[in-house]
Amino acid sequence: MTETVVQFEQVQKRFGDHLVLAGINLSFARGEFVSFIGPSGCGKSTLLRLIAGLTPASSGRVAVEGQEPAQARESMFFVFQDPHLLPWRRVAANVDLPLMLRGDPAPGRAARVAKMVKLVGLEGAERKFPWQLSGGMRMRVSIARALSVAPRILLLDEPFGALDEMTRDRLNEDLLSIRQVDPFTAFFVTHSVMEAVYLSTKIVVLSANPGRVAAVVDVPFAYPRPPELRESPEYLELLSRTTRTLRAVLPAPS
Repeated sequence: MTETVVQFEQVQKRFGDHLVLAGINLSFARGEFVSFIGPSGCGKSTLLRLIAGLTPASSGRVAVEGQEPAQARESMFFVFQDPHLLPWRRVAANVDLPLMLRGDPAPGRAARVAKMVKLVGLEGAERKFPWQLSGGMRMRVSIARALSVAPRILLLDEPFGALDEMTRDRLNEDLLSIRQVDPFTAFFVTHSVMEAVYLSTKIVVLSANPGRVAAVVDVPFAYPRPPELRESPEYLELLSRTTRTLRAVLPAPS
């Protein structure tokens, strides 16, 4: 049987009097790469925070690996749009931080940090400070830091949103390559349909006011996914279909 790793059952989320999410019923299997897309304010990032246990559901139930989200935190790591690197720590020291905070022995930490730095293509940059890196390199450090603790679930909130298109495409490819080596289940928020179709096994399209599930799009492409996939008729057809689905839930211009 396929293992369910995250489940939403009739979830609602309110902030004060504002209903952000309503009637969310979703179930995701181990190993999936799930993207959340939808108009601004539809609750995409709130879904990630519910999974992470950073905010509780107002009603309904969120289960992560069969537990309350707060009880499953050790299996998760959150990557934000801003890399949030400590400016006084070098690349290797930033990657090492969660291992140090977890109390791992120093020799094992050094080996793990070296492996993660190599995995994200930053060999030779270990002693650089964040201010010496490009935006794409800083995000690579953030991903290496997240993967250093071998999370089973990786939560990514628009991690490439501030980057130019070419850098974003390259990091999308690198993220999938990393996932082939260090497998994890991913939940990814993006405003880019192209990014969602390239990365995902499943795309959840949300409508707004309040956020509801408008559609769930299955992505049939096998991994690994070469860059040339973006030029294939199958990719372009699914991109067009998903874009139409998203356009149907966008609010009319005022």
